Amino acid sequence: MSGDRPTLPPVRLNSEAELARDALSAPLLARAVRLARWAGPETRVGAGGELVEEQLPAAAAELGLADDQDGAAYASEAWRVAVDTGLVDIEDAEGGDEDAEGTASAGDNLAVLTTGSPQDVLAIWADAFDVVFADATAPMIDDFADLVGEDGEIDFERLEWDPEEEAEFLEGVLGNLYLLTVSEGGTAEGPVPLPALAASMIVPDDMGEPTDDILEQVSDAMMRLDDQFRLLEPIGLVEYEPVDEALMAEVGDEPAPPVDDEDVSRYGMVRLTPLGLYGVRARMLEAGVDAPAVGDLAGKGADALLDGIAFFPEVSARAETEQWLSRREPAEAAGELLAAARGGDAGGPLRRLHCQQALALTGAAAEPAVREVLPDPELGGLARVWLAERGAPDVPPPSETMIFWLAIDTIAAQLAVEGDLEELQDLVEGLVGRHSGFFDSAWRVDHPATADVLEAMGRLHPDKSTAKEARKAAFKARSRA
Repeated sequence: MSGDRPTLPPVRLNSEAELARDALSAPLLARAVRLARWAGPETRVGAGGELVEEQLPAAAAELGLADDQDGAAYASEAWRVAVDTGLVDIEDAEGGDEDAEGTASAGDNLAVLTTGSPQDVLAIWADAFDVVFADATAPMIDDFADLVGEDGEIDFERLEWDPEEEAEFLEGVLGNLYLLTVSEGGTAEGPVPLPALAASMIVPDDMGEPTDDILEQVSDAMMRLDDQFRLLEPIGLVEYEPVDEALMAEVGDEPAPPVDDEDVSRYGMVRLTPLGLYGVRARMLEAGVDAPAVGDLAGKGADALLDGIAFFPEVSARAETEQWLSRREPAEAAGELLAAARGGDAGGPLRRLHCQQALALTGAAAEPAVREVLPDPELGGLARVWLAERGAPDVPPPSETMIFWLAIDTIAAQLAVEGDLEELQDLVEGLVGRHSGFFDSAWRVDHPATADVLEAMGRLHPDKSTAKEARKAAFKARSRA
């Protein structure tokens, strides 16, 4: 059993077919594809595979950007993506002269985009994302001449640029954006303000009022992120509303902090697209981060399901369970779930709670499997509840021992998930109110969590005398153990 809570809530991703369609329609990848189809024996490239300057106007025209002042830059960017993702193959000039020009032709991956599987398409898109990520973390250089040393070589140390640090920062930003996006239902509605995202990376969690130095760092981060999200949007990773340039009094100025909610949208708003969620999660998984997705457990056993959804939000747990059940016959599924729910370990109560919730989604065909466990001391109580809720006939009444065991097990499960405090208090009050002398019997229950549950009941019950009874019962249970 995995007693560890996942690092992140589970995300609900679109199907791979939908994501692949999104990838193919991403503006930057679409441009790269057009240039790959355009490339031919007459296409001239430099030693690094880049289009020579004389070719850029033709490439921009192919993209319909001949009249765009940035058309050549867009064409150059798309060409680089085409080369780095295998959509274009480069043949070096004969003789290996660094100054000689080479030629280009369509690469093997161009055909993969039309004949390959959705996974193949997404793999090529992920390579394109890597290219753009590298561009987004590259240093901002206005004038290379300022970096040329006496020996004529570029002195990159003068940039004060740490590539690992820059990449780590952007990875952290995308991780925070992912966390802010994932919600109870799988994805959140609405974009994230750029100031909030920048602050999440700069302002310490335990800081009250940010200092002027911290605010300046946040402002610097906002401007850097504004440039980076402008680069990441064309690959389909984000939807981005840039910082309003009218906020800048003159070139080089930084915007003052927003003053109200209406004003904050002018400081940049960003959201991950469904494709962006997929892409960021993939990078997290490569880095070893526990980033679950709804559907991950559908092909695994009932033990993996019940352990895996232990700390999922309710909506995600239900969605995961529905996918798991959809692959199995109800009777088979019920038998697997009940077998996996057994156990006296610390995770047992929570497994049985989720087993009961999963059984609620099954039909009448599950009844034989449920009836088989009626004599079971661990499962007999929840089996009776399931049968009674369905109006099944001939449900044997539970023994007093089973009633109290189920009560302890139910509260132990609720304590494990740290659910709504008011609901838990109502559950405790209800149990005590329905059973006179509850604590006289409860401390004798042979359940691993008895003492802990009674101690918690003492903290939760609003009546002081009843709370005192609970604490005495907890002491007796520990002494008995």
